[in-house]
Amino acid sequence: MSLSFAIIGCGNISKRHAEQIHAVGKLVAVCDIIRSKAEELGRKYYAEIFSSIEELFANKKGIDVAVICTPNGLHVSHSIIALKAGCHVLCEKPMAINSADCMLMISEAKRAGKHLFVVKQNRFNPAVVAVKKLLDEKKLGNIYSIQLNCFWHRDAKYYENSWKGTMALDGGTLYTQFSHFIDLLYWMFGDVKQVKAFKKNFAHKNIVEFEDTGVVILELENGIIGTINYTVNSFKKNMEGSLAIFGERGTVKIGGQYLNELEYYQVQDHVIPSLPPGNKANEYGFYQGSMSNHDKVYQNLVEVIQNNAVMAASSHDGLKTVQIIEKIDAAAENLW
Repeated sequence: MSLSFAIIGCGNISKRHAEQIHAVGKLVAVCDIIRSKAEELGRKYYAEIFSSIEELFANKKGIDVAVICTPNGLHVSHSIIALKAGCHVLCEKPMAINSADCMLMISEAKRAGKHLFVVKQNRFNPAVVAVKKLLDEKKLGNIYSIQLNCFWHRDAKYYENSWKGTMALDGGTLYTQFSHFIDLLYWMFGDVKQVKAFKKNFAHKNIVEFEDTGVVILELENGIIGTINYTVNSFKKNMEGSLAIFGERGTVKIGGQYLNELEYYQVQDHVIPSLPPGNKANEYGFYQGSMSNHDKVYQNLVEVIQNNAVMAASSHDGLKTVQIIEKIDAAAENLW
């Protein structure tokens, strides 16, 4: 039976969701407080149009999945409203902007007996899948250290007349730009034990309420040490999203602009076959995001709901990403 979906929040990323919903089910409702945005998306997919989530659920019944594409700081309230209305929920990243809100969402999903999915599309990048398999099969032996680099471009125009850049609705650079990268660190290597960090706002003073650049040193629970270097000050365009891994039997680097290429590979007695091409980055006009793997997110969602498959990224994974960012924020010395 085909699933019915509603999209809450009709900004840029909602278009990607609508395309994939059209491939696996039916988009029956959309809502946005800026009604023109809801109208544009709703008319394209013949979905009913609403101006608020409360109006939607007061008037539209029988929705199987609510897709939360609203600003980060609203994920918790909108997810809980949808769960209380009897929907499964697919929440865009980050799950929320503090761990207490994540736990409220998890508790409500459990109470409602519904699935709470979190979008973690970088897990499906071909190079990431191949390296995760190497790690699972212990092909690199003991892992010594890792280096995660996130060098993107976000100028003043990106934050103009937007919720982005505010602590209340955005949460910070690690939440909005780089939470997918933090997720991969947790997914591949486990939890973080201790952190030292420095953060500074160089180029976005009076534009954002947090840092635009950070340097982080990590020790993981399993003894691996690592660094995270991140910035949104790459000149004119995204430069790099990369992860280098140094192990006793191999060194690999996933690179490209958004962890989309296997840039370096030297592993004892092992060769990775040719990788399938990955999807292109999400395009938002004057800037780019991560690789667009929402098709795989939706394929997994349907399999979980209809056939009890294993969830590709759980709400617990979403919580762990937020907890690691909180550890970084708590440890950071703000240099401004």
